[in-house]
Amino acid sequence: MEKKKVLIVDDDSRNIFALVNTLKAKSFDCLSCLSAEEALKILAKDNSIDAVLMDMMMPEMDGYEAIPLIKAIPSQENTFVVAVTAQAMAGDKEKCLQAGADAYISKPVDVDKLLHILGEI
Repeated sequence: MEKKKVLIVDDDSRNIFALVNTLKAKSFDCLSCLSAEEALKILAKDNSIDAVLMDMMMPEMDGYEAIPLIKAIPSQENTFVVAVTAQAMAGDKEKCLQAGADAYISKPVDVDKLLHILGEI
């Protein structure tokens, strides 16, 4: 089975560290960056990425702005995007899905739930 490649986008390096170590232990290849702008540059050049874990609350450009821009990249329109957010209030999941996310998970991330979601790619 070919390893799936995941791009983790989060402005907190501690979250990236935890997710990379968890996913690598489960045989995922991981890339990471600290901003949505950087993620867009990576995705414009690399069409081997199977999924993006997008922090929804970041300075400058948040996930709500970034997801439609990701989906607008010709080679990325079908890339699986998971909204990752500390906001777990009523309506937040729907807001993420309306922005174009394919799935939603709240922080702190439930690893079993995340692996189930990533099993869809």
